[in-house]
Amino acid sequence: MPWGTQPPPDWRKRVAALPLAKRLRLAARARTAPLFAHAYAFHLNMRFGGMTPLHLADFTAAQRLSGLKLHVDDGEQASLGRMDGDALAGFAAQMKARGLELHVETSTTAPHGLADAVRIALATGATSLRCYPRYEGRVSQIIAWTIADLRRLADFDPQGRLRYTLEQHEDLKSEELIHIIEAVGNPRLSLLFDFGNMINAYERPMPALAIQAPHITEVHVKDCLVQPDRGGWAHLACLSGEGRLPIQAMLLELLLLGEDRPQVLAFGLEEEEGYFAPALRRPSDGPDPFIPARTASFTGRGTGDLGPRLSREAAAAHRQVETIRTMLEDIALEAERTEG
Repeated sequence: MPWGTQPPPDWRKRVAALPLAKRLRLAARARTAPLFAHAYAFHLNMRFGGMTPLHLADFTAAQRLSGLKLHVDDGEQASLGRMDGDALAGFAAQMKARGLELHVETSTTAPHGLADAVRIALATGATSLRCYPRYEGRVSQIIAWTIADLRRLADFDPQGRLRYTLEQHEDLKSEELIHIIEAVGNPRLSLLFDFGNMINAYERPMPALAIQAPHITEVHVKDCLVQPDRGGWAHLACLSGEGRLPIQAMLLELLLLGEDRPQVLAFGLEEEEGYFAPALRRPSDGPDPFIPARTASFTGRGTGDLGPRLSREAAAAHRQVETIRTMLEDIALEAERTEG
């Protein structure tokens, strides 16, 4: 099934069909959406350019964003994972001084890594911790292992100080993620919806969002190109607005979640230009396909002069903030224009 066989969703028509109260609420939410910086937007700068978590906090504050999503390994020697207790407390104080909310991320659900990430998140005053399974095995095994892992969250955080999100990360399908959430049964556990990661599991963005919607509380915003890959789909991340993802249609549906208050608490701006992820699920899969081992996400540095590449990455991160804010304002104006 080629990617481009279906027309893009008409988000303006969707707005026009909303009742007045929902349009007014949509306009207000679009203008106050909690936008978070994401460290992956500076992935190469943090690996090779000497950028530290504190530099990222400065960027976040300068862009007037609500907070920061930071992986425990971002920043190499300066990362949260390398900090001792005093340094973690100091970083917490720096975030508080800037008025920023911190979300910590890790690329595992395995007990040792998850427990350490919880420790780091609590020490830095974070409010949320994202995780995802990265197991090799049959899908049924990965699901069972992940359920067992996440049932231990109450042991790692007995006072329930953190919220937790499970991210769709290229291998599991939406129904499988819902099954994990419901089987774990932890009211502090929900889903983080990534704008492109369903592609590698052979799902399309809008249907995946509709399935996951009741459990989505956080988001990674990015764009990508879609490529055929061994009977499935791979994705190549690109500048926001230049890819194949219906970004504004997804933003619209996410903003509409929640009646009395917004359901989505953070939109992480995760520009990932150059990141490539291969197909992990295909329509030819049997009932219980095998998922191979994989590393945590990374983007190659390329073969040319690294300096210009780091500059382009930083410029892209700044530009994404402007692009998404423009899209959100466009949604707000459309909601107001169709009033009456």
